[in-house]
Amino acid sequence: MIYQPEEDSYLLAKIVKEKAKGKRVLDVGSGSGVQALAALDGGAEEVLCAEIDNESFKFLKKQKLNVVKSNLFSKVVGEFDLIIFNPPYLPKDEREDSESARITSGGKRGDEITIKFLRDVEKFLSEEGKILLLISSLTPDERIEKILSTKKFEKKVVAREKIFMEQLEVWELSRKA
Repeated sequence: MIYQPEEDSYLLAKIVKEKAKGKRVLDVGSGSGVQALAALDGGAEEVLCAEIDNESFKFLKKQKLNVVKSNLFSKVVGEFDLIIFNPPYLPKDEREDSESARITSGGKRGDEITIKFLRDVEKFLSEEGKILLLISSLTPDERIEKILSTKKFEKKVVAREKIFMEQLEVWELSRKA
């Protein structure tokens, strides 16, 4: 199942387009490719999509995007100036079917996939690189904030939008000087 762009995707894509010029970009969990396309529209030098879902992988290939079949960073090689991640971020809901939950649920609490991403991201981030991460108010952020502190990442909220019962934020993360 391919995640169809919604408010979260469009909020992040707006920032991606602003920040991608001349950058080597990695789009983790590319889904429909909306972030990769925004990066290309924004003048990215190079864009690599990392996607684990078979249907999404094939769809990205048909769009002629550079894509690697990867569980987060498992098959990614190299360093990037901009790493984008719009993770599944909702807490697990037993009422949701398993297919849909694969693209919306970030784990039991909702933060597990984001935490896995943050544990490995710095290995793929260039020295002056930035990370654009979408966060929802429905996702607990205590453990996420702790990892940012441990890894000495500086966080800046670069976009915010309230929709329905949640607030979405785009965090720009960078290494502390």
